[in-house]
Amino acid sequence: MSHMGVDKENEIDYGPHPYAVDDNESEDAYLARMRHSAAHLMAGAVLKIFPDAKLAIGPAIEDGFYYDFDLPRPLTPEDLEQIERYMAEDKAANYPYEYAVLSRAQALEMFKDQPYKVELIEGLPEDATISIYRDGPFVDLCRGPHVAGTGEIGAFKLVNVAGAYWRGDEKRPMLQRIYGTAWRTADDLAAYVHRIEEAARRDHRKLGKELDLFSIHEEAGAGLIYWHPKGGLMRVIAENYWREAHLKGGYDIVFSPHVGRAWLWETSGHLGFYRENMYPPMEMDNQEFFVKPMNCPFHIMMYKTKRRSYRELPLRWAELGTVYRYERSGVLHGLLRVRGFTQDDAHLFCRADQMHDEVLRVVDFSLDMLRTFGFHEYEIYLSTRPEKAVGDPEQWEAAEDALRAALQERGLPFEIDAGGGAFYGPKIDMKIKDSLGRAWQCTTIQFDFNMPARFEMTYVGEDGKDHRPYMIHRALLGSMERFFGCLIEHYAGAFPLWLSPVQAVIIPISDVKHMAYAEQVVAQFQAAGLRAEIDASKERMGAKIRQAQLQKVPYMLIIGDKERDAGTISVRLRSGEDLGAQAVDALIARMTDEVARKA
Repeated sequence: MSHMGVDKENEIDYGPHPYAVDDNESEDAYLARMRHSAAHLMAGAVLKIFPDAKLAIGPAIEDGFYYDFDLPRPLTPEDLEQIERYMAEDKAANYPYEYAVLSRAQALEMFKDQPYKVELIEGLPEDATISIYRDGPFVDLCRGPHVAGTGEIGAFKLVNVAGAYWRGDEKRPMLQRIYGTAWRTADDLAAYVHRIEEAARRDHRKLGKELDLFSIHEEAGAGLIYWHPKGGLMRVIAENYWREAHLKGGYDIVFSPHVGRAWLWETSGHLGFYRENMYPPMEMDNQEFFVKPMNCPFHIMMYKTKRRSYRELPLRWAELGTVYRYERSGVLHGLLRVRGFTQDDAHLFCRADQMHDEVLRVVDFSLDMLRTFGFHEYEIYLSTRPEKAVGDPEQWEAAEDALRAALQERGLPFEIDAGGGAFYGPKIDMKIKDSLGRAWQCTTIQFDFNMPARFEMTYVGEDGKDHRPYMIHRALLGSMERFFGCLIEHYAGAFPLWLSPVQAVIIPISDVKHMAYAEQVVAQFQAAGLRAEIDASKERMGAKIRQAQLQKVPYMLIIGDKERDAGTISVRLRSGEDLGAQAVDALIARMTDEVARKA
């Protein structure tokens, strides 16, 4: 492509890119510049195959870049290979990234055959600087920044192609989005590709099907989860632990309805701020009702059933409450982005003098629960007052101080997200890191100055006057659906013993000679509260062991003549380790201890 339709009579004054590199530039900032440059490199390569392609946008993203194209036909794997070859040629040419500023008229003339670029230009403010970058024959509308030249782009690889609506609007054209990744070195790229391959192996949607944990049925409703017996059992185990931990932690368990009158959501503000994520109303008794997107207004209604005294506070009310939110079909993703989910929810109502202790309790509780599920690394953020906020500034300051002090007292490193709090209160966000080092949002500790005021919540203070309670929204795991998706990928389906739906499979070598003893052994395990079953299939022993390993069963107990006669079992672990002959009682004691410790 030659200058993307530039008017030859209007010479463009190109110069070096106007980006002053900071000596203290972070690695992430540098990689973002390099990846943005790689997106331009890719777009230029695409135009060599499709000269009439219409270009949209091509930003850097986490770990890579993409560019959206309107093309005359669907891309093939062979196309991606050819694009990579052209990219390698242009990289070797080491074209400099050159910069120029255009008038609006010049820009519209230059990109007159590129409708998506024209739309972007026309949407810019009148006083906006309109800039372009050139590398070799390719010119693009761009703010930058870039690296000095194409030769500076490190090792790259095109990853896949996906559909993407222009500007995310499903009423606009569907474009083809090419995703790529770029790193400083070939070794860095190889390590990333390995992580991607490992992530694909751990994909919860794939493992959920293979392990028979859950399913999603588009024909019956997208974004809605069907929990199969094994997944349902795991969920019951996790939820039972959750309830026991909350009761021990001084919480009360509550339950709330699934629908509420429009008045409730008008008062809470959801109809004003959140309606696009709520399902349409239902009419009952000539009144509008909505299925709930959140549990908090219901807990407030419970609070208001009687006049509260300062002596009653704090109140800690927890609920595994199922909520429904309308998510666009394009963002639905297995268990991680759904339309119906169960929130690990709680609301704390406390006095000002109780804030510090309550926040500290929640932080400790969160860490204890996350560690129990096997997560020990975190990214923590404290989000402070935004420019537009409700509530007294003194309340904000006191709440931020309580959040900050709790993190500092526990020696937890955290980052300040200045102005990143919701308009109704500051918060702590805790992201867990899984076994691949990926961060997942789980715990949120969120103050709310909005709803207590909207619902006119009060308590009678020691002075006999009405006071407004502090309200804290709190989730430890986030939602059960998303957390289970995280668990599946963290463990690659090989769950710890206490969570495994089947903890041991008993494999009789002969269904004639050894079945009676196998039934005796499984009865002993079940009597001890362990989840064991017999593989009574006609397969050979080796095939049965492989099947148990594929199903990620922690213990395989093999029974033959020698084990039957000695009253023992031969034990193998899913890792392949052979523990040899074991007394039944000894193995039951070992497994029972492992479950009790949630090891």
